[in-house]
Parts: sequence; structure tokens; C-alpha cells
Amino acid sequence: MRDDIVESPLKQAGSGTTAQRDRSVTAGPSKTYLEIVSMCDDFPYEPSAALSYYELYLPNDDWPHGYLLSKTVQKMPWTADFHVSHSPQKMVTVLDASNGQNTPSAVNTAFQKLIDLCIEQDCFHLLGGRHSELFAIPGANYGMPVYVERFAAALFGITQRGAHMVAYINTHDEGMKIWVSRRSQHIYTYPGMLDTTVAGGVKSGVPPLQTIIEESDEEASLPAALVRERVRSKGVLTHMSLTGKGFPGEQGLVVPDYIYVYDIELPGDVVPKPHDDEVSNFYCMSVDNVQRALLQEEFKPDSAAVLIDFLVSHSIITPETDKDFVDISMRLHRHLPFRTGPP
Repeated sequence: MRDDIVESPLKQAGSGTTAQRDRSVTAGPSKTYLEIVSMCDDFPYEPSAALSYYELYLPNDDWPHGYLLSKTVQKMPWTADFHVSHSPQKMVTVLDASNGQNTPSAVNTAFQKLIDLCIEQDCFHLLGGRHSELFAIPGANYGMPVYVERFAAALFGITQRGAHMVAYINTHDEGMKIWVSRRSQHIYTYPGMLDTTVAGGVKSGVPPLQTIIEESDEEASLPAALVRERVRSKGVLTHMSLTGKGFPGEQGLVVPDYIYVYDIELPGDVVPKPHDDEVSNFYCMSVDNVQRALLQEEFKPDSAAVLIDFLVSHSIITPETDKDFVDISMRLHRHLPFRTGPP
């Protein structure tokens, strides 16, 4: 989607960018909705697919918490806090240096020491030589959270959690229109691609709704009171992807993910405006143009799945309009092989 075919720009005071009331979408090769959903759920469904990975285990826990690539295991500067087994089962186990006295603290220390080494030795491109915020490992049942840095989670194939909100308006003459953001060009993943109105990772101890409220202010300048009053929870999407196209870091990493989805009908006079440097523009797009952009792969993959779910929930994609409706719905709600945890 080109920025030179924008129609009716609305200037945003003090933002240095513009919000656009609608956009034309150029014609071109397009995929089906099922193919678009499959792009963010591309880990094979065959049970044998997992056999090529190393499973990540936490102390005193028989359930795996992630999948690691063999080349990641080979490159990782393992410390004495981890045990790597190559046969008969490929496993990486975090050891409890506290001998049960304080397992969460021991696990957190083990991960942090290892990630510190990775950054110090510049082992992995996706870490970017810097630390990131701590995210809880879902399903780690020790009574206290167990953390891993967000950027490092994909190295271990640990389940990640996000929250997305789609904002829309209803007009008398054009029907529903959707506020779509464009990611800044400097963002590490999927720079310049279209995105949902608001999105962010769910940090440990922060409820998904609070994530949406905070991100609404940070990314779109939407007042917290307005969001609290109008936002609606619409469920959870789950998928399991492999890093690839659009991801500049290591390729083929396993990324299990679940996304809390929300939507909000905004008053017609409320215009999202970029507040931080992660969003370059907002566009108020017709449903037809959103659909065309989706099918032409102009959206970040997981955001495309969220918007397809939005179109399903608003009866725009139905069993009558799409022969793949059942498969689309199933692929939006994949059963993950790892335990989930409380929000």
C-alpha cells in the first residue's frame, strides 16, 4: 500500500504525521483468508514435527514449556544452571540451584545469567545486544512468576502473550470504517507494515485490559477513560508460528502465542494520533479496503489474524461468504502444546 494514494488526509496537531480518512488499495495478487491466517500459524500440525526440537523443561515439572532449534542449542553459551540432553530425548532442563528452597528465584537467576552471556557475547541477532522487559512464562506453577526477557523468549520457544484492539466507527453514508495503524520504519519486526489500532505484549502482573489502556495512550493518544468506557473483550486467539519473512532475526524459531482481542467503537470525532515513535500513521479505512489490504499481505501476520477475527465477529466473513470459514475459525484457535497461565 503506497502512501502517495492516500485520500483526504486529516492533519494531526503536533504529531508530525497525518491520520488519513481513507485509502485506496491497489489491485494485485491476493490470497485467501485461510492462507493469511495460516501465515501466522505455520508450525506443522503433524505430531512428528515436534521431534526435531529440544523441549524446554523447568524444575520439578513434567510438562514442556518451549521448543528450541538444534542450532540454537548448539550456539547457546549454556551455564551450569542448565542440563542439555541429546538422547534418548532431546531436552533442555533448568536446574534448581536452591534445591527447592526458592525455585522461582533460582529459575529467574538461571535465565538472566544465560541471557546476560548471550548479550555479552553477541550470540543472537534478535537480542540486538540489549536487554528487554521481563515477561512471565505461562503455566510455570510455582506460586510466583518465572520470567524471561521478551526478546529472548523466541530462542526458547516459550509461549508469548499479547493484546490487540481494533477501533472502528459507524458512519451514515459509508457504514463501518476501521482505524488501522502503520508501523514505523525503524521497528525491528515488520517495519512499515499495517497493524491493528493498538497492540502490545502483556507483561507479567499486568492484566490484558490494562495493557490495552496503556498502549492506547502510548500508541494512539486515546484517553484511558474513553477506552475503559467503550472497549469490549472479544476473546482469545492462539497460534504457533515460525520466524521467517519480515523477521530480521534468527529464522525458524518457534513462537507459540495467545492474543487477547478487544474492539472499541469510537465516536466519529475521536481521531487516533501517534504518541510514541512506534506508529507513523493512522488510517480510517473502509471495510472493503481493509479486506483488500489483508488479502494482499499488507498487515503484520498476527495483526492480520486479529482483523480477520474482527470481520468474523462482525458477520462480514461468514459461512456463506467464505468456503473456508470452519478452517479459518479453527486456525484462529489452535490448541497449544504448552500450558497457559493466568493473565
